[in-house]
Amino acid sequence: MTNLIDLTFHELEALIVSLGEPPYRARQVWQWLWQKGCRDIGQMTDVSKALRARLAEVAEIGWPDVLRVRESADGTVKFLLGLSDGEAVECVLIPEKDHFTACLSTQVGCAMGCGFCATGMLGFRRNMTPGEMLGQVLVARQYLLDAGEPLALRNLVFMGMGEPLLNYDNLVKTLEALHHPQGLDFSGRRITVSTAGVRRNLLELGRMGLCSLAVSLHAPTQEMRARIMPGAAKLPLPELMGLLREYPLKPRERLTFEYLLLDGVNDSDADARDLVRLLSTVKAKVNLIVYNATPGLPFRQPDAGRVAAFQEILKAKGLTATIRKSKGADIAAACGQLRAEAECAGRGDA
Repeated sequence: MTNLIDLTFHELEALIVSLGEPPYRARQVWQWLWQKGCRDIGQMTDVSKALRARLAEVAEIGWPDVLRVRESADGTVKFLLGLSDGEAVECVLIPEKDHFTACLSTQVGCAMGCGFCATGMLGFRRNMTPGEMLGQVLVARQYLLDAGEPLALRNLVFMGMGEPLLNYDNLVKTLEALHHPQGLDFSGRRITVSTAGVRRNLLELGRMGLCSLAVSLHAPTQEMRARIMPGAAKLPLPELMGLLREYPLKPRERLTFEYLLLDGVNDSDADARDLVRLLSTVKAKVNLIVYNATPGLPFRQPDAGRVAAFQEILKAKGLTATIRKSKGADIAAACGQLRAEAECAGRGDA
């Protein structure tokens, strides 16, 4: 059976036409899927009964199963989602001042092997389909509706489990579906894709203009990057920076570099100065992230004074450097903590 939320609009249109219906029927079905959150083909009341019956013979609407919901004291919500083959992923709803942001996964597990990331401990299982990625948005939006939450889901960040550029074709289908004006209708300004550094398709993503880019940097030198980010370091840092100098940017737009501060590893004054030199040839802003302790990993969180000193060195050299406020750490939903503990859900462990 075809899962309708796996289809692009044009693929859905081709399916509708193959059933003997005019192309405009695809727009009606599309709106039911994405604007109304319909989960039952039979409930598409302005679609003819005959088409609904034929469509139900060949297709279904399959959202991820919500296996567990955990709520943080700060309002962050983490979902453990079951996929059709028994795999599981996590995604997160993050409260902001006037909206919610959803942090989305793109792969089951991850092949990059970053030493500070819980997801990397899983290894790589498989790529997620467009419907599985989009299903996270549908689940998060429905959760907010059911909770009567007045704030809307407005921003999406592909910063959860996996390396998005290693699932590029499905990522692009997902981004195109998010943009469709008769669907979820997200602006590219409200979608950010994060990469640890993959040569293939990096510049193509920029040329498509479907999202903003964030680079998970976390080290100012190739030597350090190879030590803590072995998968990403396969693309040497000088070559990555060369690619980023070519990355298409709109006027006044800058690249965001994410930098996770690890106590005694990459948080010294010398590291800060190395980072300034590294970023001096690109239009950059830095998002500093304080490490969130994760069981089984050897890193520690630097103290507040060290974080402030690192930030001040960047700012003194003219770099915009902000400190991301960590949210959801009490439910292992903060940066680097996602690991889809499906086994725990089965045992009832939190």
